[in-house]
Amino acid sequence: MATILLSALSGSAKPYDIDRSTVSDFDIKRYMGRWYEIARFDHSVERNLSYCEAFYAMQDDGTIPVVNTGINTNNEHRKTSYGKAKLGDRPGQLRVSFFWIFYSDYNILALSQEYEWALIGSKSDKYLWILSRTRHLDNNTKNNILAISRSRGYDTSKLIWVKQ
Repeated sequence: MATILLSALSGSAKPYDIDRSTVSDFDIKRYMGRWYEIARFDHSVERNLSYCEAFYAMQDDGTIPVVNTGINTNNEHRKTSYGKAKLGDRPGQLRVSFFWIFYSDYNILALSQEYEWALIGSKSDKYLWILSRTRHLDNNTKNNILAISRSRGYDTSKLIWVKQ
């Protein structure tokens, strides 16, 4: 535990120092709907994207289509990705696919009681997202989420704050 805390404070967490545990109380139906991307770690799929949103919609048959959108800041074109999600092996985990049958972990690391914001990670320490039901979060909420992220071993200095 001390190693995780020291790594989190120093900003030099190792992949094995990351706490990937998911929220234990999770209602998938409350999670459905629109989420705005407030911040993320840089990765090639979303590079140069602003005004990013994700929309989850549970269908009658239990499937969960996912639509991610964003505007490319280089050319102003909208990028849309269509995927699907399903419940993972534990509460607070989804498995998400945007390419054929290949699914990735989508771990809900923290979630406000009212489902107003979420902190999302994966099995890799290279991915982290802060999502909100609104386009902007107040500073107290942002600082709280950053503190949670650091306590889990993430280097929050790597976050890109998404223009909304």
